[in-house]
Amino acid sequence: MRCLLIGWLVFLSAGCSVTVKQPVLHDFGVSVSTAAQQSKTSVSINAPTWLWDNRIRYRLLFSSPSQVRFYGLDRWIASPPEMFEQLLNLSGKARDYALIIRFQDFEQQFDAPDRARVVLRFSVEAYADNNKQKIGTQEFYLQQPTQTPDAAGAISGFIDLVHEAVEKIRDWVAGLPDHQE
Repeated sequence: MRCLLIGWLVFLSAGCSVTVKQPVLHDFGVSVSTAAQQSKTSVSINAPTWLWDNRIRYRLLFSSPSQVRFYGLDRWIASPPEMFEQLLNLSGKARDYALIIRFQDFEQQFDAPDRARVVLRFSVEAYADNNKQKIGTQEFYLQQPTQTPDAAGAISGFIDLVHEAVEKIRDWVAGLPDHQE
């Protein structure tokens, strides 16, 4: 027993160590010009408590659809609602409206072990600058198959999906009636 303990200590002192992988942080890969930051857009996000987390969520619809799982080695740099709010505020795509966005879903869903998609479901309310007059409300449900059924596929898919969401919001807001203050 004593020889085993001495051997183990020699092994550890010889420079052998166990490396623990740290989570890799991801964002939506966006760079926004400072000119866009000067818009009068105001965006705020509401989301259920569980979406204010930086873990990347997925669900195995084919085997346990009620169980939410998380990737262990990949995370968002901030929660998806925070990153989406920043993206919209910096994009300046909402003209002079105040927007309230309500997230309902933001997850990767597996229909089979080799087939997954990312899902983003949210609603948008547009208010006049004074935040008193509601101009309109719109529901959005976006989904996209992932290139690979894993964390990398989820991240890539979500980056594409949030950019699509920004464009859809922009198009919807552009179609709203002009308002008077």
